Amino acid sequence: MRISTRGRYSLEALLFLSLLPEGDYASTRVIASETGISDGYLEQLFIPLKKAGIIQGIRGPRGGYMPGRKPSDITVGDILRSVEGTLEPLPCLGSEECQSEKECKSRRTWKELYDVISDCIDSISLEDLRVAYCQQEGLEFSI
Repeated sequence: MRISTRGRYSLEALLFLSLLPEGDYASTRVIASETGISDGYLEQLFIPLKKAGIIQGIRGPRGGYMPGRKPSDITVGDILRSVEGTLEPLPCLGSEECQSEKECKSRRTWKELYDVISDCIDSISLEDLRVAYCQQEGLEFSI
C-alpha cells in the first residue's frame, strides 16, 4: 500500500479545517495559503471528500469548507479511502476473485498486514490528529 499526495494532502487539509473554531469554515484560497497545497488541487480533493460527507461546503462569495462531521467521528481511514480508493495491497484481497487462493502461500500474510493497517488507520480520528498537533505546537484547545 502506498499513500499518494492525494491522501497526504487530504489529511493536511482536514487537519487545518479541524483546527478552526467549531462552526467556522475556510475557502480553498485560505487553506492553500496556510498549507501550501494549490487551490486547484484542493478543489479536486474536496470532490470525493464532500461525496463521502467528510467535509461540507458553504456556497457563495464568502463560502468555504468545514468538516462534515465532528472530528472525533472522522477517521484517517475514512479520509484515505475516500480519496485513494481501496487500500488493499493486492487486488485479490478485495472484490477480485483470486485464481490461486488455495495455492497461494503468501495471501494470508498480505491479508493480515492489510487488516493491521486498516485497524490502525480506523482507530485514529481527526480529533486525535488535532489534539496531537495542538500539543506539539503548544496551542490551546478545548475538548
